[in-house]
Amino acid sequence: MTAQAEIAVIGTGVVGLACALRLHQAGHAVVLVAPEDDETGASYGNAGVIADYAVMPVGTPDVLRDLPRLLFDRDSPLAIRHAALATLAPWLLRFARECLPGRARANAQAIAALLAPAAAMWRDLAAEIGARDQLKAHGSLYLYETDKQAVDLSRYRDLGVTVEGLTGPELGQMEPALRGHAGGAFFPNTITIHDPATLLRALRAAVADIPHIPARVDRLERGGQGITLSGPGLSLRAARVVLAAGAWSKTLAAQAGDRVPLDTERGYHLEYDMAETPLTRQTSPVARGWYFCPMQGRLRVAGTVELGGLTAPPAPHRWAVMERGARAILPGLPEPSRRWMGFRPSIPDSRPVIGPSRLGADVIHAYGHGHLGLTLAPVTAQMVVDMVAGRAPMTDPGPYRVDRF
Repeated sequence: MTAQAEIAVIGTGVVGLACALRLHQAGHAVVLVAPEDDETGASYGNAGVIADYAVMPVGTPDVLRDLPRLLFDRDSPLAIRHAALATLAPWLLRFARECLPGRARANAQAIAALLAPAAAMWRDLAAEIGARDQLKAHGSLYLYETDKQAVDLSRYRDLGVTVEGLTGPELGQMEPALRGHAGGAFFPNTITIHDPATLLRALRAAVADIPHIPARVDRLERGGQGITLSGPGLSLRAARVVLAAGAWSKTLAAQAGDRVPLDTERGYHLEYDMAETPLTRQTSPVARGWYFCPMQGRLRVAGTVELGGLTAPPAPHRWAVMERGARAILPGLPEPSRRWMGFRPSIPDSRPVIGPSRLGADVIHAYGHGHLGLTLAPVTAQMVVDMVAGRAPMTDPGPYRVDRF
C-alpha cells in the first residue's frame, strides 16, 4: 500500500533533520525518509565548526591559476581521481568559469549572506534541543607556516567577518604548540562543536515524534495526486517533498525536472585519541587545506577536497598526506586512532541549492552546501519553512535557486 504524507523530507543528515524539525514546529505533518543513520556521514565526519569565516568559495582566481597543478599533484589539497576525469569534465568546466574574478566575488557575497545569521540561529537551536554545552566560543585560527602564506584579511572584513592578524609571537602565546611559525589570523566569533555526533543525537532526539521511514528513495515521480517516492520497501505519496539528501540528491533532482551540476567532494579525516589536545582552537594551516579540530577526547584532522564520486573506495594516500602534514606541525602526535572518508555535495559555484523546483514548489531543494552543511542547517531550514508558507524567506533566495544553472 502507498502511505500518505503532507511533507516528506528526504535525508536525515543535519540539514534534513533541521528542516523536519522546523516544519513540524510550524504545524506541518512531516515524514522523514532515509536509511537508518549509522553515524558515518558528512554530518558526523566534518570539522565540527559553525564557520563564520568560510565566506570564500572553493573556486577563486588563485585556484584557477593553479588548477592544473592542483588537480594533478597527488599531495594537493584539491585533487581529482584520474579515473573520474572524463565524468567530471563538465563540472570542472563550470568550476573554472566560477573561478573568474567577477563570479568568485558574487559567490563570496552569496555565501556571506547565508552565513551572517548562522551563529545566532545555532545558539537558538542548540538551546532548544538541550545541546547548548556542545557549542564552544573558542574562535578559530589560520596558521601561516611562512610569511608568504599570509592571507589578505581585508577580503574577509569586506564581507562582514571579524578577524585579527597575528604575529608569530602572538600566535605562539595564543597556542603554545604553534610557537615558531610565521603568524596567522584569529577569527574570534567562530563557534566550534565539542562533539558532532553528540550534537546530531540531540537533534535526532528532537525529531523523535516525527515518523521516520528507514528506506532509500530511488524514484521521485509527480502525479495528479502528489509526488510518489519509491524504493526498496517504500511507496509514499506526499503533497510536498523537501530534497535534503546531500551528495545523493542529483538523481532525484533530475527526476523532479531539475538538472543540477552536483558532484561529490570526498572528505577525509584522521583522529588521535588523547585526554588533552595540544591545541585549544580549531586551526587551519592555510597551505595544507585541512583543519586541526580539538574535540571531546580527541584531535581530529579534517579536510581537503578530492573530486571522485560516490562509489570508489577511499584513497589511502590522502590520509598519508594529512598525517605527514599534521606531524610536521605537531611532531608529538601518536599514531592515528581511526580514519574516515565521507561525501560532501559540491556545486561549482560553492552556493547551496535552496528553493523550489523549476516545475513547481511541490519539490523544494535543500542540498549542495559543500563544506558548510553543518553551519547552514538552521538557516536552510528556516528558508524552507518560509517557502512552504509562501512568504519571502529571511535571506533573498535568488542566488541559491535551482534555475540559476
